[in-house]
Amino acid sequence: MALMTYAEASVRAVAREMEADRNVVVLGEDVGRGGIFGQYKGLLQQFGAERVIDTPISEAAILGAGVGMALAGLRPVVEMRVVDFALCGMDEMVNQAAKNRFMFGGQGRVPMVVRMPIGIWDSSAAQHSQSFESWFAHLPGVVVVCPATPQDNYSMLRAALACGDPVVYMEHKTLWGLKGEVDESRDVVLGRAHTLRSGRHLTMVSWSRQASICELACAQLAAQGVEVELIDLRSIWPWDRDAVLQSCARTGHLMVVHESIQAAGFGAEIAATAAEVTRCKVRRLGAPRIPVGYAPVLEAQSRIDADAIAAAARDFLK
Repeated sequence: MALMTYAEASVRAVAREMEADRNVVVLGEDVGRGGIFGQYKGLLQQFGAERVIDTPISEAAILGAGVGMALAGLRPVVEMRVVDFALCGMDEMVNQAAKNRFMFGGQGRVPMVVRMPIGIWDSSAAQHSQSFESWFAHLPGVVVVCPATPQDNYSMLRAALACGDPVVYMEHKTLWGLKGEVDESRDVVLGRAHTLRSGRHLTMVSWSRQASICELACAQLAAQGVEVELIDLRSIWPWDRDAVLQSCARTGHLMVVHESIQAAGFGAEIAATAAEVTRCKVRRLGAPRIPVGYAPVLEAQSRIDADAIAAAARDFLK
């Protein structure tokens, strides 16, 4: 076990895959200097400019090059800096990467990992603080991953590189400095959730940074005698239906909490599925449908904090 930050864990994961397979390459803006969050620090010095490739400022060109590399036999890690910028390359993602395997009868595959950091970035306003995991969950042909811890960022990034299909890899913009122990021998399966705590009164499902906020809320609730089973979904697609539905069947109550906007968020898919299959009671808790403000007092309106989660859970269980 080694103590690493979320960013250091991702560097180590990419480095291990690059050491093991010369077909793994990195491309994107500023990757040569380590990336804006330090998530590629030292890789240029270790592997050289032919495998750690600085690109022009064109998301469409970066994603298009990544698709071509993948179809030619490479395994590219494509850096989008933040998900908000990735919108400039959506045709390459939606109409090329996601559909190639289907449209050409499986003759070509796109084993590409596209890193698109999500979430509210402190004092960064509406164009740098968005969460679009539900968009990509709606897109057939891609895997969608949202790691919440340094361990998961290490293990899930390695699993994503081994996947064989395009993976939309969504790290939270404010988690890069988060420290935690990382076991480099630990493997994970994409699509498998992690139960953070057991409980009998309420199933709570979350992912990414919001999972740790839910842990704070669950501690408040436990002090009041409310036992919450908290599940970090980790993979948005495929999502761990079995883990969620088995828990909902035991507790009879499901609350899905996410930082992204509640309207049409992925929480609705989880809640609807649980209600249809287990007949449990459901509640969603997400951000209001407003742009994230720049001023702290406005930004706070888009955040779902531990107090709000605990209050909603108490109200739900009345």
